[in-house]
Amino acid sequence: MDSQHENYQTVSITKTVPVYPKLLYPQKVLNLSNLDRQCPILMYLVFFYKPSHAYKNLSLNLVFNSLKSGLEETLSVWYPAAGRLCPNRNNGKLDLWCNNDGAVLVEAVTQVKISQLGDLSQYNDFFEKLVYKPVFDGNFSKMPLVVAQVTKFGCGGYSIGIGASHSLFDGPATYDFLCAWASNSAIMKAKGGLEQPKPVHERGTLLMDAKLSKNPNSVSRAAAIDHLYQLIMQAGSDQNLSHMNQKSYLLRTFHLSSAMIESLKRKVVGEREEVALHAHPLMWLQLTCGRIRALGLKKETMVCLQFAVDTRNKMVPPLPKGFSGNAFVLASVALTAGALEEQSHETIVERIREAKNSISNDYVKAYVDALEGPQASLPPLKELTLVSDWTRMPFHKISFLHGEAAYASPLVSPIPQVAYFMQNPNDSRGIDVRIGLLSHTLDSFSHYFLKDVQ
Repeated sequence: MDSQHENYQTVSITKTVPVYPKLLYPQKVLNLSNLDRQCPILMYLVFFYKPSHAYKNLSLNLVFNSLKSGLEETLSVWYPAAGRLCPNRNNGKLDLWCNNDGAVLVEAVTQVKISQLGDLSQYNDFFEKLVYKPVFDGNFSKMPLVVAQVTKFGCGGYSIGIGASHSLFDGPATYDFLCAWASNSAIMKAKGGLEQPKPVHERGTLLMDAKLSKNPNSVSRAAAIDHLYQLIMQAGSDQNLSHMNQKSYLLRTFHLSSAMIESLKRKVVGEREEVALHAHPLMWLQLTCGRIRALGLKKETMVCLQFAVDTRNKMVPPLPKGFSGNAFVLASVALTAGALEEQSHETIVERIREAKNSISNDYVKAYVDALEGPQASLPPLKELTLVSDWTRMPFHKISFLHGEAAYASPLVSPIPQVAYFMQNPNDSRGIDVRIGLLSHTLDSFSHYFLKDVQ
């Protein structure tokens, strides 16, 4: 019975082809910033399109060829995505060789029906079969920077699993790239493709030597980096640290409706109409409190909330519209577990606001400068809560096929405990929170995270 079940869940690859730019760009080396070099691996996102009458006349071959022609056109403008990472001859750091080596597109089929996957917002190991994972043996110069797999399900629905190197794009740039690709596909063109902003690939001011260009009276250190070092030092004596790895975490998605968010705000603010609390920092704090309580950390333990801030408009001058590289740095709030428990939500939300407002041109330069040394993987730090806010990037609205995706699901990230705040396709004012949790904390986290919003 088990073998039959495994066979039924098989995804069979029927075609694998390289995809080259329609118009070849002259070869060049694009210098990457230290922000780009933090995570060169492929980050995956799976789009699910449930069976529809609109797909009746769509064969898998037609869908595949439409995506291929759209990608060829897109790579002509987003030409770095057709290149490869390469070590800089002078310092050994990764840069981007725009050599037109191309992306990879895969066609696949499965007997599985999308309905059998259950709630698409909840991560499923089966999702890993819906993306193409190239073998490159740690040699990034052999790794394609964009890969995609279109899979036709037994029910007639489709998934499109896409991987893109984080050295290429950050979240907003990935969103723009995928929108451009969908707009260029033949299926979209039949409906009238949308005009896309022209990308700017040069890293510009993010390549400047922070030591030479900083104001001597300005910020000299990045708080987020300092807090990470402090957490690592604190964790050095933790005997359980070596037993924590990606497999220790379970990915779960929690849906917070607009009513639940308003309920939390009322409990914090009460009837004081003059007090305005923004929902997102409040939810980040609720998440942090839930994690720390579930872990049962001692009151004197240092804990930290870090969240990504887009620096496009923080730089002087601002980064150009359409900037396609990595432009996010981490803002940070550190305090003890006891203070987290004892201080009011309003007080800590104000600290979050201050941390966000502290991100300036000089902070970014200090942050980039701090990344100048040898890079190493961040060890698992249970005291660290990381938040990545995707709510301004409605990936599910990208119409590779007819209509929006039923769901766009990120797969396991290099730091599994990072919390993604995402739009929900069925509740425009609600939020989906995807987070990796240690298995023994799942029930207690669910209780603490949701107890003030229900």
